[in-house]
Amino acid sequence: MALTGLFLCFFLIIHLLGNFQLLLPPEEAQLQYNLYSDFLSNNLVVKIISYVLYASILVHTLDAIYLSIKAKKAKGSSYVKDKRNRASKWYSRQMMLLGTIVFAFLVIHFKDFWFPYKFGDLSSDINGNKDLYTLVIVSFQKLWYVILYAVAILALGFHLLHGFFSAIRSIGLYNPTYNRIVKSVGVVFAVAITLGYFVIPLYIYLNA
Repeated sequence: MALTGLFLCFFLIIHLLGNFQLLLPPEEAQLQYNLYSDFLSNNLVVKIISYVLYASILVHTLDAIYLSIKAKKAKGSSYVKDKRNRASKWYSRQMMLLGTIVFAFLVIHFKDFWFPYKFGDLSSDINGNKDLYTLVIVSFQKLWYVILYAVAILALGFHLLHGFFSAIRSIGLYNPTYNRIVKSVGVVFAVAITLGYFVIPLYIYLNA
């Protein structure tokens, strides 16, 4: 759970940096983003990493379900009667719900962008690359999609608030000396990822 979670955190950074190209002037953004997408789709090393990514998402999800069921069986009915809110944040107690929201959005995200790019009949830009840029821009011109995206990213942000620190602790990198630093880094990371991903669809919608 911790290792796949940290790998997915790394992916979030790389994916966000690539998506920032959408904020360039439209003509430049279209060519640059489509070129970037073509590179990701055809580079052998990136393909291998993408398979690791898909596997990590599945393993992380299945492991979360397994651990959730195991925890409920271990705690029994007392789980819903104790006063855990006195000792933990609400988002740390709702990791399964937050993760479910993120996973559901990933399914939608793959259906709307990954599947059409891989198997659909997208038009090409002037350089001959599949025009994923236009597909993304058209999607983010819809208010309901921007709201859906915002809800998913907000859920992701809260998931990261607990998940990042928990993952670091789970792999054994825990020490009271730098415990506060790790927590602070986790908060900064969660907030940066949330704002970074949200600003892109918001910018596109407002400038449509």
